[in-house]
Amino acid sequence: MPSLQSRILAFVIRRQNLFGGTDINPLRLRAIVERQGATARPRKGVRIESVDAGGVPAEWLIPPGAPEDRALLYFHGGAWFMGSARTHRGLVSRLAFAAGVRALSIDYRLAPEHPFPAGLEDCLAAYDWLQRIGIQSRRIAVAGDSAGGNLALAMLIALRDAGKPLPAAAAALSAPTDLAATGELPRTRARLDPFFHSAAGLAAVLKIYCGDRDPREKLISPLYDDLHGLPPLLLHVGDHEALRDDSVRFGEKAAAAGVNARTVVWPGMFHVFQMFDPLLPEAGQANGQIGAFIRARLGAGPSTPQPNVRKPQ
Repeated sequence: MPSLQSRILAFVIRRQNLFGGTDINPLRLRAIVERQGATARPRKGVRIESVDAGGVPAEWLIPPGAPEDRALLYFHGGAWFMGSARTHRGLVSRLAFAAGVRALSIDYRLAPEHPFPAGLEDCLAAYDWLQRIGIQSRRIAVAGDSAGGNLALAMLIALRDAGKPLPAAAAALSAPTDLAATGELPRTRARLDPFFHSAAGLAAVLKIYCGDRDPREKLISPLYDDLHGLPPLLLHVGDHEALRDDSVRFGEKAAAAGVNARTVVWPGMFHVFQMFDPLLPEAGQANGQIGAFIRARLGAGPSTPQPNVRKPQ
């Protein structure tokens, strides 16, 4: 059963009605989220340093004793038109601490001023920059929540198709993978989802990002790819999400393609509940699990440089 804290928070979120209809003003919502994000605080002991990551504004979140030869590359959520590295400092700092690695959190370009593929291009640029400064791809994990989870999965497909080295692993939290919204849950889950309790509102959000592009393009909707050759994946999603099956279907399809993919559906949880650590006990448990996954894939302690070789999955 979900905690009392999560039930109270879900009630408060639903009352805000951020995505309740088709008349969505992305700039107004962006300002609201940035204002709320001003109260976000990194986990105690995690140091923040601003950096230019290959032309992309970003910041390092550095836990005590984190090695310099590996990194977590993080893409924030916010429906592709809001959110920033600042609004996500709390979440990313906790993941970095749990994983014991530095996290590079980027400010990719946002829609509607910069619709697809601008944000994805910035993600790819930041990944290339990490390798240029000497961090091997096998020492990089990628993660993102919501829209950022979509970008993380799309980036894997883009890298694979270009024949470039893939990161060691990826974690996606509540990632939209089917922007065509062909599943049933966007309609039938409305009464449970405190964020996207309107199918029309969800459709309006998705349209802001992809515009007139076909939402079934695989770099917009990674579910429509064959998903072969991707690195190990950890997918987290709440059972009370309209987008729950975007993660479930993606995980099933990836596993069928031979990918080491694990999907965790959290009972009673809503969209990106991990943001509310330490308020929600479920968020702390989830972030610990994600951190352990990243730590296991990147290893602990300094690494011995080795040739960068892509291994078959």
